[in-house]
Amino acid sequence: MVAHLTAADVERRPIAIVGAGTLGGMIAATLVGHGADVQLFDISQAQLDSAIARVDTLTSTFGNDERGQLTTSTSMAEAVKSAWLIIEAVPERLDLKREIFAQLDEVAPEDAVLTTNSSSYRSSALADVVSQPQRLMNTHFYHPPERNAVEVMTSGSTDPALIELVIEQLGQRGFRPFHVRQESTGFIYNRVWAAIKREALMVVATGIAAPEDVDALFRSFHEAGVGPFELMDRVGLDVVLEIEEHYAQERDGIPQEPRELLRRYIAEGKLGVKSGEGFYRYT
Repeated sequence: MVAHLTAADVERRPIAIVGAGTLGGMIAATLVGHGADVQLFDISQAQLDSAIARVDTLTSTFGNDERGQLTTSTSMAEAVKSAWLIIEAVPERLDLKREIFAQLDEVAPEDAVLTTNSSSYRSSALADVVSQPQRLMNTHFYHPPERNAVEVMTSGSTDPALIELVIEQLGQRGFRPFHVRQESTGFIYNRVWAAIKREALMVVATGIAAPEDVDALFRSFHEAGVGPFELMDRVGLDVVLEIEEHYAQERDGIPQEPRELLRRYIAEGKLGVKSGEGFYRYT
């Protein structure tokens, strides 16, 4: 195990999150709402202020008296100081993530577990920029607290004891962990979801149906709360496209039409909920 990290360390030390965007704030809220102290970093004070408000709003709905403490900082070194677990939640760009992890390797405690929230990149793509790849892993969070699943995956050389520790601790802090037992681009659920999403895009791209019809059928057959296009709008069409581009780089035979459709929407400024319009309009 990395530098003798112990259960006592985990109990008394905070969790750090790098990136105070929507998902980083929601991860922080779930952890704080279930008793963990969280140190949140972002270079943008406005992002941090927004995350503080999000944490306050979400934790008030948990009904849990054991609330942890949230602190924020625009200094990465300050934010990760003393943390036993560091969760990277920056945008889905490999160059940015590599830059972040190279910095973390310099400023994080030597025994801290380093995790990436990437939804499409394996943590092994970051292993060469950290000095101890045995402490590196994926922790892919969905949209908490509405979706509290987190997929925990090895970097290919992660200490198995650290994987067990992270699964145990996240399970005690409001999440439902799933162990991805070998490296997999897309993890478990996203591999299944990618096929649904891509075929839904193809149906619209080729003029077979409108997004609202696909969603209505999907909700009807699967008793789901949202359809594929509604969910893509929530994620952000720019993020969906980045993920699809990555799949296309790794696998042969990925069709072009779904990505071309996404590019057309993005070129028109239609990014989904965050821009006020995607496949649907939002007020």
